[in-house]
Amino acid sequence: MVKPARRRELARKVKAEYRVSIRIACDVLSISATCYAYQARLSDENAEIADWLLRLTTANKRWGFGLCFLFLRNSKGFKWNHKRVYRIYRELELNLRIKPRKRIKREKPEALSVPSAINQVWSMDFMSDSLKDGRALRTFNVIDDFNRECLAIDVDFSLPALRVVRSLKQIIEWRGKPAALRCDNGPEYISQALIDWTTDEQITLLYIQPGKPTQNAYIERFNRTAREEWLELNLFEDIEHAQILATQWQWTYNNYRPHSAIGGVPPRRLI
Repeated sequence: MVKPARRRELARKVKAEYRVSIRIACDVLSISATCYAYQARLSDENAEIADWLLRLTTANKRWGFGLCFLFLRNSKGFKWNHKRVYRIYRELELNLRIKPRKRIKREKPEALSVPSAINQVWSMDFMSDSLKDGRALRTFNVIDDFNRECLAIDVDFSLPALRVVRSLKQIIEWRGKPAALRCDNGPEYISQALIDWTTDEQITLLYIQPGKPTQNAYIERFNRTAREEWLELNLFEDIEHAQILATQWQWTYNNYRPHSAIGGVPPRRLI
């Protein structure tokens, strides 16, 4: 199929070589006079859009079109139309390949409640990875459910219940105390040390049902982002190196990266 731009070019060539009128040239190539007279505009801006897209996808390898467009619109203030940006995104072949998944039909779960202010509910969970030499490491992640802000990523070989309590105390020192903590039924969370501390601090522990990670969806979704944009893109020399990169990525996530679930702005914008 010949695109209109190519037919417009051929019509101009026919008119010049055979000295026919514009109407005849357009009829031969099946285009309108409007199409014949059209001239592309804003080509300089197209080059600027392409440059931004290439830089964003190079620096953030797991960002798709949605995050790139939200960043350009909400963080940088550009007013480019999303269809125009997407056309250039496709021409540059920047699309992420998505492996289709076989969907299993399940009953629709109840919607997870969204807090109306910060410090109402925090969610916490663990992740696992390894150092360059093969030794396993763990991360303890905490987010605020209201604005999805990452409050902590602690990295170590072992993170027992007392370490969890210490991390939560450090967050409370600068953030304030949450009304509730949402978590799964891992041994660190059902330990007496954590239960005693939350009781003394009058913090409610919200345990999800065993085998129901969707009831802790906010932190599970954060974990996927952390794995794709931080863990999978780095090789860690030691625990200190992993913690430095975790802190750097945490700042980027909170202050720089658009979040589609909260209107396409970084989490810190909602404080």
